[in-house]
Amino acid sequence: MTARQIAKHLVFAVATLLVSPCLLSFRVRAAVMGRDRSLESSTQALALIPGITGQYLRRAFLARTLAACHPTATVEFGTTFSCAGARLDEHVYVGPHCHLGLVHIQRDVMIGAGVHIPSGGRIHGSAATAGALRDQPLNRTLVTIGANAWIGSGAVVMADVGANSIVGAGAVVTRALQADIVAGGVPARVIADRRADERRA
Repeated sequence: MTARQIAKHLVFAVATLLVSPCLLSFRVRAAVMGRDRSLESSTQALALIPGITGQYLRRAFLARTLAACHPTATVEFGTTFSCAGARLDEHVYVGPHCHLGLVHIQRDVMIGAGVHIPSGGRIHGSAATAGALRDQPLNRTLVTIGANAWIGSGAVVMADVGANSIVGAGAVVTRALQADIVAGGVPARVIADRRADERRA
């Protein structure tokens, strides 16, 4: 193990110690109001810590509260989570001011600033016209962002994105996108095949 790796492990251990009151608070509140609601309020507080200090503290907290958060994942300032079932794999980068629901972000994915990935496209039921919409059942579905994909700033992703694909800034993904493409627009549509571009190069 190199000196740099040892230093990173030590910093992560210190960050874990510093977030231990947050972890205790999370567990107490989770027992009362559920893991998802407890996670959302905890990540709102931790989202306010800027810089590399915030990155380490968020990583230490999320590693113990999400379904998975790899030690190499980076979550920037202002980002919140609403579902404890979320997973962040190796070398994931999540930009500032994102909102993430039930999502599996696979290795080497880059998420731009202000991206929203809710728990699918039909989270709230809407079939019944009687009564308040807020009282209708939730229907969370896992959204998977394939390895090495890039999601542009301000995108809303409600369906799976294939590996090695690029979603343009401001796009709204309502249907699953295959691997190795570029998509953009509202709703998002395929505008280029990355493999074809590579063959021409």
